[in-house]
Amino acid sequence: MKISREVKTAVLVLSGIALFVYLFSFLKGDDIFSNTNTYYTEFDYNALSSSSSVTVKGNKVGKVEEIRYDFETGKTRVSFSVNPKLKFSKSSVIRLYETGLMGGNALAIVNSNEGELAKPGDYIASEVQPGLITSLKSNFSGISSDLDSTIRSADTLMTNLNKLVVDESEVGLKSTIEELNATLKSFKSLSYTVQGLIKANDAKIDSILDNFNNTSNNIAKLSDDIKDMELSKTVSKFDESLTSINALLAKINSNDGSLGKLLNDDGLYNNLEAASKELQLLLLDIKLHPARYRRILSKREIPYEEPTEEQINNN
Repeated sequence: MKISREVKTAVLVLSGIALFVYLFSFLKGDDIFSNTNTYYTEFDYNALSSSSSVTVKGNKVGKVEEIRYDFETGKTRVSFSVNPKLKFSKSSVIRLYETGLMGGNALAIVNSNEGELAKPGDYIASEVQPGLITSLKSNFSGISSDLDSTIRSADTLMTNLNKLVVDESEVGLKSTIEELNATLKSFKSLSYTVQGLIKANDAKIDSILDNFNNTSNNIAKLSDDIKDMELSKTVSKFDESLTSINALLAKINSNDGSLGKLLNDDGLYNNLEAASKELQLLLLDIKLHPARYRRILSKREIPYEEPTEEQINNN
């Protein structure tokens, strides 16, 4: 059977088209002869490109198929395909991460191993992992500000040093170095003096330290003695004594008892005052007329004479 030139040309053209499609798909990372399962996820922004890798523990298991903006939710909806041999749970997470310093991104399936298995067409939750470049970008403004402040401080320091060395000639620089050496020698001499002073008073310093140690021990012993005295019980007993004294004072302030009546009853006070006056007059009469009381057993009665005001005041 003879094949016409037209048929050969058509077969050749179709073969070329098929080869071109295969090579194009191969360059995109697709395998037109392999079966895949497609799943969906979404992000707040798009950082992917078509054919971005989908990995599991760093191993490529699929790729991003389509990236589409959802006008209703305002999010980026991503569909990705993976090898049908891969099984993961529906509660897993699709993580967006950076693949390197050049800024490429990829998706990673973080399997939770919990719940039912995901089926083709299911929606899987997503998250974004901050990468090195993102962190550097966010902190670059702070780093640049700190670097600028450091440079300004260094410039100020150099300016102050230039002002310090007024004479920029060789003679002035040598003079400055000599003054610095003299200062260092003075500090060295001072250190030797302090060291000698410490050595000379070494015994006194040891004595002071021993006395301080003894004092601290005595204070510790005193605190132990106070603790052994059971100060709290002593204070408690003193408080009970004060309570008893308060109760006694309360009874004295009231009209109960002889002492309370003596202090609070005006009539008893007046009677005692009158009795003391009469006793005073009796003693005065005994002093003025002792013969009257020597003859108290005799029949002769000596009449009582009230002492005058002068006698009372003189005695």
